[in-house]
Amino acid sequence: MSEVQSFLKSVNFKDLENWSVQYLLETSFSYNESYPLVKIGSFLTRNKTQIIVQDDVEYKRVTIKINNGGIFLRDKKIGKEIGTKKQFIIKKGQFLLSKIDARNGAFGVVTDEVDEAIITGNFWTFDVNYTQINPHFLSLITTTKEFIRFCANASNGTTNRHYLQEEAFLNVKIPLPSPQQQEEILKKYNDKIELAKQQEEEAKEIEDSIEKYLFEELGIEKIEIKKEKSGLQFVEFKDIIEWNLNKILKTLSIKSLKYKMYKFQDVCTLITDGTHQTPTYTTKEDGIIFLSSKDVTTKEINWNKIKYIPKELHQKLTQRVKPKIFDILLAKNGTTGVAAILDIEKEFSIYVSLALLRPIQNLINPYYLLYYINSSISKKQFNEKLVGVGVPNLHLSKIRETLIALPPLNIQEKIANEITKRKEKIKQLKQKAQKNREEAIKEFEREIFDEN
Repeated sequence: MSEVQSFLKSVNFKDLENWSVQYLLETSFSYNESYPLVKIGSFLTRNKTQIIVQDDVEYKRVTIKINNGGIFLRDKKIGKEIGTKKQFIIKKGQFLLSKIDARNGAFGVVTDEVDEAIITGNFWTFDVNYTQINPHFLSLITTTKEFIRFCANASNGTTNRHYLQEEAFLNVKIPLPSPQQQEEILKKYNDKIELAKQQEEEAKEIEDSIEKYLFEELGIEKIEIKKEKSGLQFVEFKDIIEWNLNKILKTLSIKSLKYKMYKFQDVCTLITDGTHQTPTYTTKEDGIIFLSSKDVTTKEINWNKIKYIPKELHQKLTQRVKPKIFDILLAKNGTTGVAAILDIEKEFSIYVSLALLRPIQNLINPYYLLYYINSSISKKQFNEKLVGVGVPNLHLSKIRETLIALPPLNIQEKIANEITKRKEKIKQLKQKAQKNREEAIKEFEREIFDEN
């Protein structure tokens, strides 16, 4: 049993805002003592400009995303469609929060988009004294763990309805640098965020270049849907994929100026799917991995948050299909047309929502096939072949008929290697951007709250 430690904590009488031991202890925090502690209420003043909703007037309504996701326009409604007639109006530059979700980071500065929107009593709006606090600094400080923590501690209510207490909130003190110091702190933060944005933009440019590169290397002409025409029409026999008049007259045009087009079934020894029966699941300790379409939606196999089936069932299922290294797993239900490659030896079974393609490796490079499947060249073909209402479904027969340009193996390998190199660069850039974003907020917190 761990030892419970106690200590005596003294509080100046002038600092007593609430006769609650929990409040006194939990709304205090470590901070950089070079900055004065200032009550939130000294620079935020509640604004309760009420408005009566008129039936024939259109009003803007807002939503505040939690975790500092920002303030956005929710919708526009005619007054007669709005039930609560007594509401409040907000103005650009005001500070807005949800008294229910403040403890989850639901606050921000009102933007042009939602200027003069209306809010119910579940939202609070405050006028800001910008001679004391920079609006961007205020917005940034609300992203910190410390700010969210004291909002949670200044809230009370039932389990699912914790309401922020206005008096407690306004009486909380935060470290507040001078306006000049705020500008300096913001610059350091914004420099790292700007670097992260540049890295993300570079990653996006490389991502876009992959598609262009693939089209150019394969000599793929512009992909477009042929419009239906009236009158007598002629179609070359070699272009007929399916004996269906609608498909013949309105078909996706995919041609290569360099290489012959083949069907997926021509370059794979096997195109099948997993079990059609929903299995009985078990624990990791007692089972074997069981993958479905949700596990490949990132274009890589996600081995986290996976399910497991009994070993006996796995043995039975692998009599029908047993995944092997360099097989392609393609999502055919739900999020369709996304594929991942099995690049390690792994024992598992698959569900019906996954198609398995086994490339003929002396004919087609597995990574070339993977990148081709994940390109718009295949995606547009898949979309033309989806069936079902609600959850889309890509039938195996349609996957088998999908067309692919087939260069010689050495060209395929060159294309695959180049795309792999670019994707690795994208991954590195995204990791650096994420790190810079995380470091920006951590450095801000260390500066303000003396975090270690």
